[in-house]
Amino acid sequence: MAKLAFLGLGVMGFPMAGHLAAAGHQLTVWNRSPAKAEAWLEKHGHTAAPTAREAAFGAEFVMACVGNDDDLRQVCLGPDGAFAGMDPGAIFVDHTTVSAMVTRELAAEGVARGLGFVDAPVSGGQAGAENGQLSIMCGGTEADYAAAEPVMAAYSRVCRRLGESGAGQLAKMMNQICIAGLMQGLSEALAFGEKAGLDGEKVVEVISQGAAGSWQMVNRHKTMLAGSFDFGFAVDWMRKDLGICLATADQIGARLPVTALIDQFYKDVQLMGGGRGDTSSLIRRLK
Repeated sequence: MAKLAFLGLGVMGFPMAGHLAAAGHQLTVWNRSPAKAEAWLEKHGHTAAPTAREAAFGAEFVMACVGNDDDLRQVCLGPDGAFAGMDPGAIFVDHTTVSAMVTRELAAEGVARGLGFVDAPVSGGQAGAENGQLSIMCGGTEADYAAAEPVMAAYSRVCRRLGESGAGQLAKMMNQICIAGLMQGLSEALAFGEKAGLDGEKVVEVISQGAAGSWQMVNRHKTMLAGSFDFGFAVDWMRKDLGICLATADQIGARLPVTALIDQFYKDVQLMGGGRGDTSSLIRRLK
């Protein structure tokens, strides 16, 4: 079992760190708001630290799951950042969804300090984190990934290295592009069926077994039909991720016309006051 630090105890990080504790690892946790760290300690024990640097002292692996590019930089760099507390040879594993640019920047800084770095964004949402069934897309050296993979196994269903630094983040962009299109299609189908006077649940029971089936259809259609959107991955975070996708597409010369349109649809949901609702609330525009 390893000595670990986990930085960021939000909707995803809280249960992920819990799985590491259950697996027998020795954990020190840190969260920007101490109350969440205290709540985690009450449930799982172990220790907390007042700064990311102190949490990283002596850790073989430092796992992070924070908000965005700026949050990640703040957690890694500066006198109270994790890099300042990590020993040479330790590996930083970033589960945040951020740009490939900041990943490569921080990975290079880590190498200059003798540290390893694996970008490892996750998919599966809150339920996947709580059930330890996340899909993890990784970038980094083969050696760093091979060392970190057994630790990530505590909360993963599938975990793969897809290339050098930044490859994990680029794969996560593909994931979000797919989800945006799937969610809009599902929203349109369910709203169409309701207008047509069909029983949406009965229809989904049939079409989910055919070519139209998807995880989103199976796991979200009932709550979408019921108008319940108070769980899972928030619209505000989806727009952050789609912004990364669109900016990266401009940089590499890719075209994302559907993604750009659905990003604006999610903006509509935000303007309706639904920024904290689940991404399946996209259907609200059509009702």
